[in-house]
Amino acid sequence: MSHRTPGPSPARRSVLRGSLAASAALTLGGAASAPALALSGRPRAAWGVQTGDVTASSGLVWVRSDRPARVIVETAASESFRRGHRHYGPLLGAGSDFTGTTALRGLPAGEQIHYRVTLEDPDDPRRTGEPVVGTFRTAPARRRDGVRFVWSGDIAGQGWGINPEIGGFRAYEEMRRLDPDFFLCSGDTIYADGPLQPSVTLPDGRIWRNVTTPEKSKVAETLDEYRGNFRYNLLDHNVRAFNAQVPSIVQWDDHEVRNNWYPGQILDDPRYTEKDVDVLAARASRAFGEYFPVSTLHARGGDADGRMHRVVRYGPLLDVFVLDMRSYRNANSPGRQADDTTGILGEAQLAWLKRELSRSRAVWKVLAADMPLGLVVPDGAANIEAIAQGDPGAPLGRELQIAELLRFVKHRRITGTLWLTADVHYTSAQHYAPERAAFQDFAPFWEFVSGPLAAGGFPANKLDATFGPERVFVRAPERANVSPMESPQYFGEVDIDGGSGELTVRLRAEGGTVLFSKVLQPGRVGQ
Repeated sequence: MSHRTPGPSPARRSVLRGSLAASAALTLGGAASAPALALSGRPRAAWGVQTGDVTASSGLVWVRSDRPARVIVETAASESFRRGHRHYGPLLGAGSDFTGTTALRGLPAGEQIHYRVTLEDPDDPRRTGEPVVGTFRTAPARRRDGVRFVWSGDIAGQGWGINPEIGGFRAYEEMRRLDPDFFLCSGDTIYADGPLQPSVTLPDGRIWRNVTTPEKSKVAETLDEYRGNFRYNLLDHNVRAFNAQVPSIVQWDDHEVRNNWYPGQILDDPRYTEKDVDVLAARASRAFGEYFPVSTLHARGGDADGRMHRVVRYGPLLDVFVLDMRSYRNANSPGRQADDTTGILGEAQLAWLKRELSRSRAVWKVLAADMPLGLVVPDGAANIEAIAQGDPGAPLGRELQIAELLRFVKHRRITGTLWLTADVHYTSAQHYAPERAAFQDFAPFWEFVSGPLAAGGFPANKLDATFGPERVFVRAPERANVSPMESPQYFGEVDIDGGSGELTVRLRAEGGTVLFSKVLQPGRVGQ
């Protein structure tokens, strides 16, 4: 069903070589230190480039400098950059940790775009750094072109960071070789609450060795410590090569701030001197906006602006509804409330989601959730971290909001909805059906889970019968926090055929194995 043969084209191989060459000077010791502020020399973009929230006519290009610099982005139809277009980006400075995004507009639909980023000395435009190149595809304008993307989450978690002895974050290279249109990162992009040790002894006696940095030696509390967590993943050559070739749609979950956080929480964790989670979340959100090209969340003038939830429209076949199940939720609790208007999305976000779903004309509507619906995710002995609370009866607590949404989809006859998530550190497929459910006023639908991408693996969570989930497939370790040396990492692939409109989901394991595949038909309410 794929609309193209996986594997990079010669031009994309050139991009990969250029990206690796540009970042070759990014030594581990130098990367862990603060940016060089000396004005001698030329600005360098050793952290690579990345693109985000690409549509049929637009996209964002991200870069980080080692000193103050002006960003210039050139785009062209070929890597020769003949008849290219120049886009002027922001002035990078200490206020944004020398990061910045440049908006590209007026791009041709369904085309391979080559770009190169040049950093210019703001005091002497003749002094420029070595250009860093990248490429991406814009969303198609025609339905018959098809769409293919990958998704996963959970990166550098549970004490398992970059291990050069096993090749670093290897799953990124496997995803790159599939040559997807984009990558949906389903949250836990960092583990700000997960310090790394230089080495960890595994149960079988082998030694796991982490690349370490000062910012990863403790839990993140300051803005600079959060920034350092986002920088950490860019130390991995697989990540930089992937970013130069595959655009991303990124959302957050809890570990960008700290485990299981919610607004208004006051910590009793002795590792933190700052106890107010709202303060930590503001710092984390600012750093997130600085380090990812997100269309609704930019760091402007030193302050975070915008919101995480948004719709990325990827041509006639696909709209991606990026949810934020973290910023507007109520406090974690046993989840037995008979009346809960705040829920996990908040009233305003739920209203936004209903409105945008009803407006969508895409064949498929992916609901990118940072937490699963029917899997019981606990927070301690009594409280619930996600939605399902283990009571198989009528909806209670946060389930009430999901029931309202599912009812809306059914009664408005919204077709082609599909839920994708990560979070629980294994891979599975759940089918939800009213005939198995306590709450029955909804149309059947699928939820697919894939992850971790570079973190510890965990056993499968229990199911809650309120919405009638059936676990059709699961692959999970039998004990908690299994290292990437002991259990494969997971990511998913979605392939939408331009001719038939059929959507195929493949759950993949590191090493190239397709563990499970499901073909879904277009035009159905729910699915």
